[in-house]
Amino acid sequence: MSAELVEVGYTVAGIRAAAEPILRRLAATAREREAGRDHAFADVRALAEARITLLGIATEDGGAGGTVRDVTDLIIAVARADSNIAQALRSSFLIANQVASRPDLPNRAVVLRRLRDGDLLAGTANERSGGPGGAVNTTIRRDGAGYVVNGEKYYSTGGLYASWFTGLAKDEDGAVVSFTVPVDRDGVHRLDDFDAIGQRLTASGTTRLVDVRVAADEVFARDHAGLDNPWLGSFAQLYLAAVEAGIAAAALDDAARFVRERARPIKHSSARRSVKDPYVRQTVGEIAARAHAARAVVTLAAEAVQRVRGLTGAPARAAGAEAAVTVAQTGVIAIESALRAAELLFDVGGGSITDRGLGFDRHWRNARTVANHNPRQWKAAVAGAYHITGEEPPTTGLF
Repeated sequence: MSAELVEVGYTVAGIRAAAEPILRRLAATAREREAGRDHAFADVRALAEARITLLGIATEDGGAGGTVRDVTDLIIAVARADSNIAQALRSSFLIANQVASRPDLPNRAVVLRRLRDGDLLAGTANERSGGPGGAVNTTIRRDGAGYVVNGEKYYSTGGLYASWFTGLAKDEDGAVVSFTVPVDRDGVHRLDDFDAIGQRLTASGTTRLVDVRVAADEVFARDHAGLDNPWLGSFAQLYLAAVEAGIAAAALDDAARFVRERARPIKHSSARRSVKDPYVRQTVGEIAARAHAARAVVTLAAEAVQRVRGLTGAPARAAGAEAAVTVAQTGVIAIESALRAAELLFDVGGGSITDRGLGFDRHWRNARTVANHNPRQWKAAVAGAYHITGEEPPTTGLF
């Protein structure tokens, strides 16, 4: 590694310290920004400049070091402040995780340089152009020394914040390849048209690709068949669980604050103040337990994913399968914990806690929207099959 690459030293503690004041601003403005559909461009750029995506990348690669658990701890903290921002950063963290865990990653040095430069990355294979789930209708055709791409990608999470966009396209022979282009390339159009009930400010709308010229060195074949550990999606699913854990923690924050600052005991309460009401205390305690459970299972799964690092051959496959199942189980608990915590929030007050101005409904809406990425019934069923028969989980990237 060159001296130029490591001349600026980043650490886990340093990145967390730099992120803290930004997260406080995001938490303080989350409700108002959602109400006004106001994207947090300045604060997201500040997080990028703090080099948060270098957390988990080895120091010899110019990263901050740290473990998968360190990364998920940060993700939970970001989601606790504003789950939209955590979601918007997902593609950047997924690519950073590939850099951290795959020495054979195509174009690894270039991607690492982009992360070192503080660039944010977006990407998706998702389309709304018909066909079964996972179908790729975006086309890439040869044109001179390079290629031309046409198509539309939806759920381009973080697309409005990113400097680079990665997608999948089908070539003339029917093979699916990956391409990466700068977002200001002619023909790349980013639309702010994401319209879900929750996670509204994740910049997850359409990326329209119209005669986008792509150089030969911006196209890569997709071949995961020879990997010792084929469960490359485990970290991606762990990330979603960490977002759910952050939402549960945010529900706890709002519940405790509302009880301290605004709630009044009901007429037949035995307490003169809500903070003394035993049932309010019980409810806040249950919310805290749900948030604790979500964080605990994310931590356990992060350690399982970490244990796969550095393994090869049969041990890598066995550990990879175990980690994928652990992450699947984590997804079930984190989702259910966040949804329950967000619902219980409304039990610490009366009618006033439902005021639109408080925006407390966003926690449930956000948790529900994150949960809909992948059905938790499948996660539970796959975990059950593994424990009963030893059947390995699917390698679709969703476990």
